[in-house]
Parts: sequence; C-alpha cells; structure tokens
Amino acid sequence: MAFLIFNLHPAKVIMGDTGSLLLGGIIACMALYLRMPLLLLIIALVPVLETLSVILQVAYFKKTGNRMFKMAPLHHHFELSGWRENKVVSVFSIATLLLCIIGLLII
Repeated sequence: MAFLIFNLHPAKVIMGDTGSLLLGGIIACMALYLRMPLLLLIIALVPVLETLSVILQVAYFKKTGNRMFKMAPLHHHFELSGWRENKVVSVFSIATLLLCIIGLLII
C-alpha cells in the first residue's frame, strides 16, 4: 500500500523488476498454498497478458523478423498507439478491479 501511495502520478518511487517479481511471487505462493491457482489466473489476467505479450513478441520476431506489437510489454503498445499513460493505467486498473470482483464472486 505504501508503494501505491507514493507512486501516484507523477511517480516518486519506481518499484522495478525486483520489487514487482517479489510481489508477484508472494501472491503466486499464496494462491498455491490456498490451492486456488486458477483463481490467480483470473485475478492476475492483466499481468499475465503483459507477460504473454513479451513472449509472443520475441517468438514472432524470431520466426518472421516482424513485430506483432509496436512495443512489448503490452502497455507500451497502447502508449505508442496514442493512449496517454494515465489512460493506460486507468484502463488496466479498472480491468484488474473487475477481474478481482469476478474472482471473488467465483469463490
């Protein structure tokens, strides 16, 4: 929560890969411990799509020499398509909130 408070626009603290991987690992461990890994896929669909976009971009580029997205991960593709950073963050946050609500209703 402290990160979210201090990371309001404009960002004052950058978490980076190490911090985000730590949080993702903790959440994944909790989902496995609670025996709800499929629920994690629903709740964490946005980060999963972000990761898949990088994997797809690299694989597609190696196979064809062309890019599938303007830039990977997916949020950069939307930024290069003309979306402002605030819009990307808002849309991804709302999508995550809706997916969390769906996940909680499934339990």
